[in-house]
Amino acid sequence: MGNSQTALQALISDDPEHFYSEEELDAIEELDMEMALRIARTQHMAQQKNLNDAETYPVPDRQDVEKGIDEARSVLSRDGGDIELIGLEGRTVRVQMKGACAGCPNSAMDLQIVVLRLVREHAPGVVDVVNVF
Repeated sequence: MGNSQTALQALISDDPEHFYSEEELDAIEELDMEMALRIARTQHMAQQKNLNDAETYPVPDRQDVEKGIDEARSVLSRDGGDIELIGLEGRTVRVQMKGACAGCPNSAMDLQIVVLRLVREHAPGVVDVVNVF
């Protein structure tokens, strides 16, 4: 096995429930772009399925949503981005992407893969996160 295959194997989790972070996906992408895309796609599909289950949880409360937004802010700030919680309307969180995220073509993907996942960890009743301009 080559060095890149060994490095790739070290990045792949044995846990089938493992949710790869943005940093983990970036590291995998450096070694195998196709593998990173497949993992990201699979995670996205699982996340969409889980959204259907969100309504079984209580309507989220703003403090829980803020905790998730704060975590997302720390992830986004690594690339010069920022996020502001605008409001909570039922099960939908309204945010404004700022800084480098404001004009980034990846911001829509970050919103769904990073922000929504982190917000739902604290407020599982959230169904969607929407960027307002």
